[in-house]
Amino acid sequence: MKSKKIKKKKDTLPDSFSSEDEAGDFWDSHSTGDYEEFLELADVKIAIKRRHYEIEIDEDIFVALNTLAKKNKKSVKNLANHLLKEKLVSV
Repeated sequence: MKSKKIKKKKDTLPDSFSSEDEAGDFWDSHSTGDYEEFLELADVKIAIKRRHYEIEIDEDIFVALNTLAKKNKKSVKNLANHLLKEKLVSV
């Protein structure tokens, strides 16, 4: 038995979006692959100035960081970076 490809009807691509949220909602539920004929090449150069790393931490440590970050009106990321830099300055 031959399998037939069923062509899915795609939504019309809006000429514009009224907000970034509206554009985000559209692209959250649509694939750019379905709209390749509308894509344009872009000559973009990216210079990565900093690298970011992820590390695993225990839940109790995250909860404590989160509590302290809220108390100090900082993000968890910024607080963790600050605490690590402070601790590692002597290494």
